[in-house]
Amino acid sequence: MTPVLDFLRSGSFLTKERMKLWPAALLAGFAVAILFLFVTAHGNTDYKGRPLGSDFASFYTAGTFVRDGHPAAPFEARLQYAREKEIFGKEVPFFGWLNPPFLLLLVAPLGALPYIPALVVWQALTLALYLGGIALLLRNQSGVFREPGLWLLIALAFPAVFVNFIHGQNGLLTAALFAGALAFLDERPMLAGVLFALLVYKPQFGIMIPLALVATGRWRTLGAAAVTVIMLAAIVTTLFGWSVWNSFLASMQFAREFILEQGGTGYYKMQSVFAGARMLHAPVALSYVLQAATGAAAAILLVRIWRSKASLADKGAALCFSALVVTPYSYDYDFAALAPAIALLGAQGMTRGFRPYEKSILVLLWAVPILARGFAETTLIPLGVITILAASGFLVRDIFQKAGQQAGVSSFG
Repeated sequence: MTPVLDFLRSGSFLTKERMKLWPAALLAGFAVAILFLFVTAHGNTDYKGRPLGSDFASFYTAGTFVRDGHPAAPFEARLQYAREKEIFGKEVPFFGWLNPPFLLLLVAPLGALPYIPALVVWQALTLALYLGGIALLLRNQSGVFREPGLWLLIALAFPAVFVNFIHGQNGLLTAALFAGALAFLDERPMLAGVLFALLVYKPQFGIMIPLALVATGRWRTLGAAAVTVIMLAAIVTTLFGWSVWNSFLASMQFAREFILEQGGTGYYKMQSVFAGARMLHAPVALSYVLQAATGAAAAILLVRIWRSKASLADKGAALCFSALVVTPYSYDYDFAALAPAIALLGAQGMTRGFRPYEKSILVLLWAVPILARGFAETTLIPLGVITILAASGFLVRDIFQKAGQQAGVSSFG
């Protein structure tokens, strides 16, 4: 084995001191960057004329429409953009509202606030939920992650947090829901179902959840999730009317054709097999086929892992990985959903020992949210999805290799 491979296999570079130093340095840099954006801002916009929190502009604008009694308006691009120009100025770029009506329940109160306070509330709320979810996952874990200062530092400095802050996005909420649901899955299965169901606000990341629950016969969790979704749909319909659903379905054609198939926002920002194929000028049909094949393989492996005797940490990580790779519509800020997987695998490794290459993989997973966009823009290679697929491959290999060894020992005995 070459020195480089041995270095990566052992992960000896990841000492406890570096686990403190690297995140601390990154966190300080992120804080300076965010402070710079606010110090150089002009009202609601930054020094380049973009809304502070960029994508949050679409959330806030949708909230103002709900405030004014027009909840279906955000789904019409012309009306959404006109309102954004009113709020942020005529030169502001367009930030489309591409979310299901469920998210209107959350952004409606924000639309009643001035923009900057609304942004601060959004960032603080999603960050608190994210940290709370990770704390729940680690509450019964031994090892270094039980040191509050260390795990908190690593979680705060996770680059996906910074990516979500500068984009004002909802990835931290997605991570919080995955983390909370996995934390309660065994001890409070119905609460886990409710938390899984709340991911309906971003449904592309919930595709794999029913497969995992059915594979393990977690009917109470699945039932609670189904009832929660039905109740949320009823609440949305009662508050906003049937028109929001019709408007949402109509807007999906724009999202599919302009955003996904034509790469209207830039394929380098998206981290999926589909986007990677389109960056390399593959036809739309072939890109869909490659994405579907990836999703099917991920689904089969997820079911096998969840039906195996793998640890809950391995199963939770596999669910997070598969949720991100199954959809063609995934961005770098969505990689916040890697946080529960990193926390589970990291805590497990500190307790029972790390597998070969596992430390190196965890470091790359932790760093990739800040690397993926620039790397793809420069090289046309979707580093993010490749990293997740590689991590999934190592996880699958180790799980089934261990299962095979146990079966061999049992057979011999």
